[in-house]
Amino acid sequence: MAKATVLTPRADDFPRWYQDLISKAELADNGPVRGTMVIRPYGYGLWERMQAEMDARIKATGTQNAYFPLLIPQSYLAREADHVEGFAPELAVVTHGGGKELEEPAVVRPTSEMIVNEYFAKWVQSWRDLPLLVNQWANVVRRLFLRTTEFLWQEGHTAHATREEARRFAAHIHRAVYEDFMTEVLAMDVVAGRKTAAERFAGAENTLTLEAMMGDGKALQMATSHELGQNFARAFHTSYLSKDGTRELVWQTSWGSTTRMIGALVMMHGDDAGLRVPPRLARTQAVVLAVKGDDAVVAKVREVGDRLRAAGVGVHVDDRTDTPFGRRAVDWELKGVPVRVEIGPRDLENGTAMLVRRISGDKESVPLDGLAERLPRVLEEDQSLLLVQSRERRESRTAEVSTREEALEAAAAGGWARIPWAALGEEGEAWLAGHAVTVRCLVAEDGSVPEADDAPGTVAVVARAY
Repeated sequence: MAKATVLTPRADDFPRWYQDLISKAELADNGPVRGTMVIRPYGYGLWERMQAEMDARIKATGTQNAYFPLLIPQSYLAREADHVEGFAPELAVVTHGGGKELEEPAVVRPTSEMIVNEYFAKWVQSWRDLPLLVNQWANVVRRLFLRTTEFLWQEGHTAHATREEARRFAAHIHRAVYEDFMTEVLAMDVVAGRKTAAERFAGAENTLTLEAMMGDGKALQMATSHELGQNFARAFHTSYLSKDGTRELVWQTSWGSTTRMIGALVMMHGDDAGLRVPPRLARTQAVVLAVKGDDAVVAKVREVGDRLRAAGVGVHVDDRTDTPFGRRAVDWELKGVPVRVEIGPRDLENGTAMLVRRISGDKESVPLDGLAERLPRVLEEDQSLLLVQSRERRESRTAEVSTREEALEAAAAGGWARIPWAALGEEGEAWLAGHAVTVRCLVAEDGSVPEADDAPGTVAVVARAY
């Protein structure tokens, strides 16, 4: 009998498939106000694991967590013109509170450079106060995981004594925090590069980015790290007394990543059966299912769960035998749990279990006695497989081109293009933008990040994007 279709096939309607999966895997629901969302426990559990992994990497840089207010006095916006202009269309403004009109309207933060710099200017007095490294986990209001008005994120802000120190720190966050997390935990192939002047963060001198190809060939910006120079320091008079006794402006960075990573997880690793969660990210790495309500089977399922936990595997025991087995199996498949261990009466007689691997799709009967030793290896194999699959997708769907017309053709066909930046330039970038195609980033020929937009051999990565 053909398997019942739970989700709209990706090939038929990718956006509808995405919305189906978000709903049926119980990741999120739409909120009561347009552009807001309710993140359900399973979806929030993924975000918590992302937070934990990212937070450890951030703290390893010497950065400490802090918290800044959600509401920012509107007057702060006038201090950094380029920054304000970049965010003006996205701002939400509060004019009343407690039944009265506010003396000064407050802006709901779209990002926190302005409020952070107000306090950096107070906290930094001398060279001894530098570097100042803070991060916050918060919500912002800007525009279910990709284009919401409100979303969750982390944003780091730092102040340094020199331009070079700030540049090194922005690059370190880019590589050692973001890229390492995305490749090692999310199993996502990403391209590290720098944004063009047209695409960089408002008020920044340089923006470093990580771009990933989704299952439909479009690009998604995963995280960014910005060199702010002295733009905000000048606007907020953030200065320090140097060792030489002179008053100097600080050099700054900011950097962030958001819950769009959950959307990326769906669109990069998901398939027509649902989500596929990388084992290193999954809180539940294996679910042990009782096929039928036999007392001996249920007892064995619980015993196996305990043994796997002792072996360091994240386990959930599903002994809800009052719910049909097929329905439970489909539910766990939708949620993308890496491994299902299925045990029924016949398996119990044979001393085996059915091992179903969500990522590779393999299914085999294995001895119960060897599960605790076998499963950690299986999880690592499938973690690696996801990364290989994402890299192969990008490489197979990226065309090397020499003209902007060829770049547009590649993007229109559902892929990426690489074109020499010298052959495209700002004029070609604007032409592509008129066709809803953007330069996602600039990279060096060897895959490193170029020192400047016009560095010899710089290549533009071009795509349609979310």
